[in-house]
Formats: sequence, structure tokens, C-alpha cells
Amino acid sequence: MGIMATCSNLILWRLFIRLDSLKFPIKSYADIAERIFGKPARHLVNILQSIQLVINVATICLANGQSLSQITKGRLCFSVCIVIWAILGIVVGQIRTLKNYGWLANSAVWLNLLIIFTSMGFVAHSPPNYAAAKSSLGVDFGPVKTQAITNLPLYQKINGIMNMVFAYGGSMIFPEMMAEMRRPMDFWKGMVSAQLFICCIYFMYGSYVYAFQGQFTLPLSYQGVSKYSWQTVGNVISLITGILAAGLYGNIGIKVVYNNIIRGMLKGPQLMSGRGRIVWIVLVFFYWSIAFVIGSAIPQVQTITGLIAAVAIMQFTYTFPFLLRCGYDVITDAMIEDHKHIAGGGTVARIDSWKDWSRWRRGICGGRWYFKLFNLCIFLGGMSLSCLGMWGAGESIKATFAMSGSATSFSCAAPV
Repeated sequence: MGIMATCSNLILWRLFIRLDSLKFPIKSYADIAERIFGKPARHLVNILQSIQLVINVATICLANGQSLSQITKGRLCFSVCIVIWAILGIVVGQIRTLKNYGWLANSAVWLNLLIIFTSMGFVAHSPPNYAAAKSSLGVDFGPVKTQAITNLPLYQKINGIMNMVFAYGGSMIFPEMMAEMRRPMDFWKGMVSAQLFICCIYFMYGSYVYAFQGQFTLPLSYQGVSKYSWQTVGNVISLITGILAAGLYGNIGIKVVYNNIIRGMLKGPQLMSGRGRIVWIVLVFFYWSIAFVIGSAIPQVQTITGLIAAVAIMQFTYTFPFLLRCGYDVITDAMIEDHKHIAGGGTVARIDSWKDWSRWRRGICGGRWYFKLFNLCIFLGGMSLSCLGMWGAGESIKATFAMSGSATSFSCAAPV
């Protein structure tokens, strides 16, 4: 999954380099899609981006709700725990510019590392949280077992793959990062350093926790220790990092809605104007309300992450880049026999149009046709896995709700 994610991001980098210009800059994933496939592709990307961001916010509200529930030892209704974070998100969401989040986002990275290293120490000196594993995963009490290849139902394996997609799939904002880091070496140093850092942490932390807790490992591993005091340390720190991350996701997600619907379709006011402020407040309220509904309706971190991975993250990282590269190559190969365009010359450079088979023949069969075929096959494979992931997430949600003692939608019972 990591290798394919690297390939897809290199494709996006190549497309960015070839399509970006001073007059027509590439600022987002939707810009790349529009340059190659037109307005409908832009709208599709924006819709999926909005879905991914709002469910990411819902996942963070759910995770913070679980942390607060553990801190209060279940004495506070779980739905109320989620409502508290939704209300706090509405307050934090009033910030309209991302520049105020800069140092907060940087501090969140170090706080997450603190959670990782402290929970590693806790896991090594504490038995698993058997009660939480039973209510969240349906795993009965017993000895810890670790396996290289597990004998699980197909839908659980698929949901596990989708959780890997959730971990590796960061391509949604990759073009935005490239747009911000115009100096090539700044971008490469930042990307390579971040990827190496993240991969090392993922491999080390995941393997370490699984080695100690096996089948009892929880999606939020710091909640999987038995000692209440150790749970509380991880939960309190995660509450801070969670609201920072939710604020960032929410800010970006609401701006996507504002720029494409309020400004683009409805011709609404500028964001930083007085009327724009009023519209922003209303959008923030509805956005976080939707996040609360999603988080309370599916109170299962492991399944909700698998669902959003299949619906949106899979597309941005493992399907769209290969289709975009295939479309770009078809367009550029079809241009080979066109006349040289002279600005202001008054003549049409194309010798034919997309209504003619000759142009399609040059685009499909010309140049490196095998490379275009390869990218098309990867795209179709990615779409197939995405559909399989949606099925797996649906079956996982169904199975989890069917377990006795599991949390249900909008209930007071916590999933951990």
C-alpha cells in the first residue's frame, strides 16, 4: 500500500509540474482534475473531498468522545460526550484563516509522539483492556495471540486493508502542499522527511503494540491499557491533539463548501466580508452538526475509518491519479500532429476534434500505449477494491451492531 501510494503521489507531482503556470496556477486537486477532464471532474473531486473531511471530523469527535467517556468512567452519556466536542468544534471553527493554526498544528505532532512513546511504556507493563476489546471488537477474554496471517472473515480482512488506506491516503491535499512549497528542494526535503518519519513510526508503533496485545489491540491503542491512570494520560493528551486536528479539517472542509457552493454557484459574498462572516457562522454550525450525527450514528472508530477510506480516500490516492495520468497522456499524444499554436494568430491549432476517431486513435494508440493501458488497469483495480471496501465496511458495521453489549446509534453506552 505504501509503494502504490508513493507511485500515485509521484504521478500527481508530475502532473502538477506540467500543468502549473503563473497565469493558470494549480492550487488544489480539483484544479488538476478540471484541466484534464473538465468541470464535472472538478465537482466530483470537491464533493468527495467534502465527504472525506466531514467524516474525518466526525471520526475525531467520536475518538474524543471515547476518551472523555473513559476519563469519566462511563458516568457521562456517550452521545453527550460527542456533543461536547461538536460544540467546542463550533467555537474553534469561527477562525476563518489557517495562519492562526500554524504553531498549533506543529505542536500537535509532538503531542502525538508523546502519546506514542508513553503508551508504548504503558502497553509493556499493563494487560490489555479486555472489557473494551469485548465491547468494541467482540473479542472474548483469553491469552494474547499474534499471527502473521489471520483466519478472519473476508469482510474483516477487507476492512483492515481499508484502515491501511486510511493511514497511507494523504493525497487529497498533496497538490495544495506543492502549491505552497514552490521551491523544489523545499518540497522534496519536506516530503521525504515526513514520509520516512511517518513510515518508521507506523511500523514501529503498530508492530510493538500488536506484539504485546495481539487480538485485543484497539484502534485507539492508548485506550487499550487496563490501568485507569494510564488510560487517562493518553486520553487527555489526545483530546488536545484531536480538537486541533478537527479544527484544521473543519476549516479546510468548510472553505471547500464556501468557495464552490456559496461563492461559485450562489455568487455569495467574500469570505472575509461582514456578510461572509455570517454565512461562515451558519456553515460552521451545520458542518459540526453533521459531524456529530455521523459520529453518533456509527460509534465504531475502526469501521467508520474503513468506510471513509473506501468511499473517498481510496479514490484520491489509489484510483484518480492513475486515471488522471492516463487522460493526460491521451490528450498530449493526440496533440502531436496539431499545428503549432501562435498566440493572437487567429488560426485554430487543432487539425481535428474529439468528435473525430483520428484524434482518439492518436491519443490512445500513439506514444507509450502500454503505459496508458497500465494506468487504466490500475485505476480499474483501485475502483474494484474501493467497491469491495464499501461492502467490507458495511458488513463490519452490521456485525458490530449485532454483537451483544456493543454501542448503538445515539445511545449512552460507550464503545470502550
